[in-house]
Amino acid sequence: MKNDQLAKEILNLIGGEKNVKYVTHCATRLRLNIYDENVVDINSIDKLEGVLKAQFKSGQLQVILGAKVNSVFDEFVKIVDITGNGIEIKEVKTKKNLFSAGLETLAGIFGSIIPVLIGCGMVKSLSAIITATGMLDQTSGFITILNLIGDLIFYFFPFFLAVSAAKKFKTNEFMAIALAGGLMYPTIMDGAKTAAQTGVKTMDFLGLPILFVNYKSTIIPIILAVWALSYVYKKVNSIIPEAFRVLLTPMLVLFIMIPLELIAIGPIGSYLGIYVAKIIQWLYAKSGIVGAFTFGTFRPFLVMFGMHYAVTPINTQLIAEFGQTFISPAQLTGNMSQAGACLGVYILLKNKKKKTGALSSGVTALFGITEPALYGFNLKYKKPMLAAMVSGGIGAAYVNYFGGAGTTLILPGLLALPTYVADRFIHIIIGVAISIGLAMVSTVILGIDEEDDAVIENTDNKNTETSIAQADVSESKEVLKGQVLNSPLIGVVKPLSEVNDPIFSQGVMGNGVAIDPAEGKVYAPFDGTVESLFKTKHAIGLKSENGVEVLIHVGIDTVNLEGKYFTAHIEQGQEVKCGDVLVEFDKDSIKNEGYDTIVPVIITNSDSFSRFNIIGNGEITQYNKLLEVGV
Repeated sequence: MKNDQLAKEILNLIGGEKNVKYVTHCATRLRLNIYDENVVDINSIDKLEGVLKAQFKSGQLQVILGAKVNSVFDEFVKIVDITGNGIEIKEVKTKKNLFSAGLETLAGIFGSIIPVLIGCGMVKSLSAIITATGMLDQTSGFITILNLIGDLIFYFFPFFLAVSAAKKFKTNEFMAIALAGGLMYPTIMDGAKTAAQTGVKTMDFLGLPILFVNYKSTIIPIILAVWALSYVYKKVNSIIPEAFRVLLTPMLVLFIMIPLELIAIGPIGSYLGIYVAKIIQWLYAKSGIVGAFTFGTFRPFLVMFGMHYAVTPINTQLIAEFGQTFISPAQLTGNMSQAGACLGVYILLKNKKKKTGALSSGVTALFGITEPALYGFNLKYKKPMLAAMVSGGIGAAYVNYFGGAGTTLILPGLLALPTYVADRFIHIIIGVAISIGLAMVSTVILGIDEEDDAVIENTDNKNTETSIAQADVSESKEVLKGQVLNSPLIGVVKPLSEVNDPIFSQGVMGNGVAIDPAEGKVYAPFDGTVESLFKTKHAIGLKSENGVEVLIHVGIDTVNLEGKYFTAHIEQGQEVKCGDVLVEFDKDSIKNEGYDTIVPVIITNSDSFSRFNIIGNGEITQYNKLLEVGV
């Protein structure tokens, strides 16, 4: 499915634009705040092609898309109009505890700036690699610019957070930037810098003291200030007559908010952040390797619950206060263990397509993106997940024992290694090696409860497949609680690997085959129920009486035809008999529109069966047996 179509499908299934309060994304997830969660069809979203998983966590709808999230997000924002000054929609109140609401707020604010954080962190890592290897001197112009890029988000953090927080709290973004400017104004920053030498720690405003505080890299002051702005702006705007709002509202809001943030909100937020950092440091120091092991072990659950970015402000505050964060190494080893476990799965798998997917996901995890490995393989096979958790914890404990810490915010992966410090850097390398190696070896030893992946995929090889003669429609029978499936089309059987769509060809949706249709009719391959019928009629989901779930997908990207050239003879929930005509389509017209008409036939619950065989080959009709699945 193309990115623009996926964005449209997601929007339709969440109840349309009017149900979207706020949308952002991180490295792998589309994150949406929803007005009414009850209208969201999360199960259908979860089944969309290209969606790894959909879930409600910490008050957000999270649609996990992997590497394509940026492209889908770009398409999504093209078809929705969500602004801080947009039309107000009455919010459906839902009960949320304070912890959940806090996580939702932090995740929403930081989600928007994650790409910049990652970019700056990666450049910082590149600078560290170049200087450590002696390629360039620290004082060179090139390194100076790299350091400028790497540090700019941390120095000007209040400005970035101001924009993101304004979107979250639905207030004017430029007024929020003005508040950040108030915190970062040279008079305040210079006063904070010289306070220790001059002894002058405050300035006077109408008899009230303004503390000189260094707001560089701070988080809480600007978030609190923008939150207050969202109320003050509305209140002032409601009092001022409409004819004078353009002139008076901004002036009065700034006159109220700038002194308020400098006198009260800023200092309170700054000291709150400092003491939060000190408490976390104290707890981590007291718990030692036990705390590191615990965090490294349960890091995957933070990812699964979408809470891993809620750790970002904690890391930021620790770096601002102490110059390093003690939590970051556990994030690194947690990611590396996911990679190691997935590579262990790669070693064990027999199915070539799944091996390719496992290898790709494992390598991706090495560079910090763990969702494909986590959801696609480790969680699926369970034992690798256990191996990854324990290995990540052990690696984190080792690094912690030798004083490991991170010095910048960066995607925890191999490219980030130069940004970590320890008593000796070799201990960072050893900790990573422990996490990867132990997870991989443990996975291989524990094994996986794999389907029989020795699927006969090359249907042109007559020696490896059994040709089945025509049989009566009624011969579709249960096979060891499994099923024999008749062909749903008349045509020529093709291996799934020939389908020009990786969702199908790489087995992401499940095991199956493809049929090059000779005519435009889709037949029921067994007795069962119509579980789903897409509005565009190009895809049918069936479930047999024995529990086999099948997706019949007519053509590639034919969803874009929006039902044109398709005629459905069934409806969702209808019971069908083997051989019933389900859908008719105009094959020639679809081809003339430029679409591939090959039809993937997928067992979407392949994980439930240990045996999968292709028993049809070459030319086939609706009376021929096509597939066999069994336990």
